[in-house]
Amino acid sequence: MTDVDDSAGAAAGHGKRVGWVELYFDLVFVFAVGQVAHGIVAEPHWSRVAAALGLFATLWWTWIGFAVLYNRRGDDGRAADRLFVLAGTIPCAIAATQAHHVFEGHPAIFALAMAGVRVILAAAHRWPAREGLDQRRITWGYTASAVLFAVSAFAPHTWAFWVFALLQEAGFLLLGDRPRRRRGERPSRATRWRELISSPHDPNLAVDSAHLAERFGLFMILLLGELVFTVGTAALDRPADDFAYWLAMVGGLVLAGALWWLYFTSAARIYERMLDLSGGNPALAYSLYAGGHLPPAFALVLIAAGVNLSLHESPPHAAAWFTTAGLTIYLLGTRVFAAGSHRWYFGLARTAALVATVNLAFLDRLLPAPAVVVAIAVWGVGAAAIASMIRHRALDRMGDDPLTFLRERARRGGDDG
Repeated sequence: MTDVDDSAGAAAGHGKRVGWVELYFDLVFVFAVGQVAHGIVAEPHWSRVAAALGLFATLWWTWIGFAVLYNRRGDDGRAADRLFVLAGTIPCAIAATQAHHVFEGHPAIFALAMAGVRVILAAAHRWPAREGLDQRRITWGYTASAVLFAVSAFAPHTWAFWVFALLQEAGFLLLGDRPRRRRGERPSRATRWRELISSPHDPNLAVDSAHLAERFGLFMILLLGELVFTVGTAALDRPADDFAYWLAMVGGLVLAGALWWLYFTSAARIYERMLDLSGGNPALAYSLYAGGHLPPAFALVLIAAGVNLSLHESPPHAAAWFTTAGLTIYLLGTRVFAAGSHRWYFGLARTAALVATVNLAFLDRLLPAPAVVVAIAVWGVGAAAIASMIRHRALDRMGDDPLTFLRERARRGGDDG
């Protein structure tokens, strides 16, 4: 893949395509994610950000469940697969409409909707049966999660039930191919990385790298769309001669473009290539996508909330901090600077760049909020340019000799990944 714009099409060309029903399913999550971002805007405090992260993680693992389901079982020729996904949209839509009630301390209906989703996922992984694919562990795992979410609707300490349910879901999705170890055995980091880049022991557990890359790429675009939507809707309440708004709008759109560039030129291509070279290793898919994409995905929600607040008549000081903290998490989560040299001074430069990114928020003491958005956008463009060069060299090394590239990653413990 040499052209960024052709990456999705190329991915679909040599693997399973993203189904139309999956795109329809994602429409529900567009609204749900918007509700999470709005929850931060309504009460711009870090405690609300923490609550939003918990809510987003709950929705995220719900979405992951359907992404993994369709990756391993989905086929547009099978009506049952499509019907399970369509059925999942109903409780997910109910949960999306109830997201703001969770912030207000009334999570019962949301929790019951999440329980219903997991009943559907449990049934979908069990029926209809697929030859050579035994997913009883996932079925029972989702059944347990459904019970936990249902109980949480009527019990105190709701979040404790949710955390336990999500942790046990994270333990069975994509991690069924881990090698057995003797009790007390602690493999080295390099050993664990070699296991990640090796083909799965059970070929039936392999994931389709092209489908997964395209699926997550489309979801990241939906999250970026929340930022674009935030910038655009602000125009409805501003006069045409409001220069400050137009400045912030341009800055927000430039920032959204830089974030898109960072992901699709610096992360998405190398992630898909590594997963493809591993033979669809499910544990690597978990590391790069299911778990690995959670921080940058939530970072986009936090950035959207920060830019939204910056467009208010009297922006709170948290607006700039939300934007810069989100950008820093995004850079860390996509590991866009991680494929450079391992010499100590390059590591120091990476750390300094991340520290500088989050501290751009101090500009709000000198500049109005729209100008701060522009400054952050310019910084994001610079980060995108640098990351593109770093990742381009990594992709060249991978293309010239992929086995040597993966062996180097294993020897260094996966620091470049």
